[in-house]
Amino acid sequence: MTTRPRFEELAWRSTPIGELSLRRRVEPSLGVDVYEVKLGDEFLMSSLFTAAEEELARLALAELDEPAIDVVVGGLGLGYTARTALADARVRSLTVVDLLEDVIDWQRRGLLPGATELTDDPRTELVVGNFFARAASAAGFDATAPGRRFHAILLDIDHSPRHVLDSTNARFYTEPGLRELARHLLPGGVFALWSDDPPDDKFLAVTQAVFTTVRAVEVSFPNFYTGSTSANTIYLAR
Repeated sequence: MTTRPRFEELAWRSTPIGELSLRRRVEPSLGVDVYEVKLGDEFLMSSLFTAAEEELARLALAELDEPAIDVVVGGLGLGYTARTALADARVRSLTVVDLLEDVIDWQRRGLLPGATELTDDPRTELVVGNFFARAASAAGFDATAPGRRFHAILLDIDHSPRHVLDSTNARFYTEPGLRELARHLLPGGVFALWSDDPPDDKFLAVTQAVFTTVRAVEVSFPNFYTGSTSANTIYLAR
């Protein structure tokens, strides 16, 4: 019988923004497989901590009363936000935009648990592209229907509005950047943002200048490494 190694680098590639890798390892304290994404020396995501990524979709869609919902997700990662969105039967279409083709390819190749839930669902479109450039453009997120608007736009790319992966992303978190995004939402639509930082009063003020209703929700979850509780923030704006 073949024993799976305790550590595997499932995929690696040099990209314009750094070395990107997908790793699987066994977490000895829990005896479970952990999937991790690294960009350079930074850990972008771990399958050990997905509560806030899932809540990003749940909280955003709970804001909506529509029977049929069109959703954009910025940043595919390990796929938890996208799959949680698809679990809502009201979701009619899901457009996921990721800058890195490799990240989308991991799902298509089945390198991650639950990948087929995403790739085999006819509601899903996986798009290689720059979310921030599309948000700033009049054409928006659907190349086949320029200017198309959506009920929900969910974003999980940067660590937070203050800690961005690329300096060019910073403009998005300003009032002009958010106004450009808002034009891609249908009336009553919701913008939701994941952040690794606590609620940021300055960013809340910027968001309130663009949207009518804004709130920050802290999502707590057990941290197996520290033995305590950690938290992420979800911003919800309409």
